[in-house]
Amino acid sequence: MDLSSLIFPLLIALLAVPLFLQARKQKRAMQDQQKLQNSLAAGDRVMTTSGLFGTVVSTSDDTIELEIASGITTTWVRAAVREKVETGSEAATETAASTDEESAESADKDTAEQATESKAQVAEPVEQQQKTN
Repeated sequence: MDLSSLIFPLLIALLAVPLFLQARKQKRAMQDQQKLQNSLAAGDRVMTTSGLFGTVVSTSDDTIELEIASGITTTWVRAAVREKVETGSEAATETAASTDEESAESADKDTAEQATESKAQVAEPVEQQQKTN
C-alpha cells in the first residue's frame, strides 16, 4: 500500500470528526435550552430572545404569561425564553461589589491625576516675556 491511497480516507476522517463534535455540542445546547424552558415556573425572572425582561406569571404547555410591567401581562411561546435572570438579592450583591471596585479604581485615578497636576508648571506666555526684557 502506498501513501497516496491513505490520504483520501485520512482527509475524510479529518473533516468528519469536527462535524461530529459540532453536532454533539449543538445537541447538548438544545437539550439544555429545552430543560430550561420546561423548568419555568411562576415567579421566575426571564429574558426573551428579543431582549425583553419579564416575570413569569403562569405557564401552559406551549405558552407562558410574562408580566413586563406592573399590571401588564403578555403571552409568549416558551421557545422565546432565552435565559433565567438573577433575582434581586443576587444581583444586588454583585452590583454592590462591582460598585465598590469602581469607586476604588476612580479614587486611585483621581489621586494619580492630582499628583500629575501638582508637578506640572505653566510657563509665561512668550509675548509677556518679550515686553519685560
